[in-house]
Amino acid sequence: MAAAPAISVILPCYRGAALARRSVSELEGYLPTAFPSWEIVVVDDGGGDFDSSWASEGPIRLVRLPRNLGKGGAVRAGMLAATGSVRLFTDVDLPYDLDLIAAAYHYIVDRGFHLAVGDRTLPGSSYALVIRWQRRLASGLFSRFVGTFLTGGFFDTQCGFKAFRADVAEEIFRLARIERFAFDVELLYLALLYRLDIKRVPVVLRNNETSAVRLVRDSLRMLGDVVRVRWARHRGQYLSPTLSAIVSQDFDSVRHLERSR
Repeated sequence: MAAAPAISVILPCYRGAALARRSVSELEGYLPTAFPSWEIVVVDDGGGDFDSSWASEGPIRLVRLPRNLGKGGAVRAGMLAATGSVRLFTDVDLPYDLDLIAAAYHYIVDRGFHLAVGDRTLPGSSYALVIRWQRRLASGLFSRFVGTFLTGGFFDTQCGFKAFRADVAEEIFRLARIERFAFDVELLYLALLYRLDIKRVPVVLRNNETSAVRLVRDSLRMLGDVVRVRWARHRGQYLSPTLSAIVSQDFDSVRHLERSR
């Protein structure tokens, strides 16, 4: 059996095959300079605009969904199809500096974090000046609502860059249910629920070509999804002995290391 690649980059896409091709080419130039092995998983979220030249296996491959699920559903499909030791998703236009990929990998592999997530509110981030004020306002209000109602002060849930250790990714995305814009909230809620170690990293936005958020309609849907997350927790749908065991085992490993020093 071939060894797992060091890093998997998942690019969800809906009717953006040309943009995906350009981004894959850019990643092909960057990833070999930072990682010994890698893979790129593009997910066609039911758009149907990818031609037959796209492979279904190998280091660059396409996962085709039979219908449009939404970004959350596409990311989940890509994460569960990926094989990397670290698996991250970002938008198909690669909006953030590529060095963020290596930084996230370092925090997970070398520093022991379970997740590394972009946070636009951190010092060192460059984001707000290139985004329309209406979207910044809506994003800020939604983040504050979520931080108060669901994530206990973790306010930037919506940054489109999140990386996971492989075992954590497989279990979190097995549990995840939200398929559209609020799926990021659910992912962080699950991570916080099980006290996973999360590293927040500053992001530098370099472009923003794929935003399809409709402020009023999608904000209402996202608020509804937040309620769904709380309801799923109430019904016991997020129970995970696997995540509990991961945290317990990692804590025991750290404690043993400290005692042996």
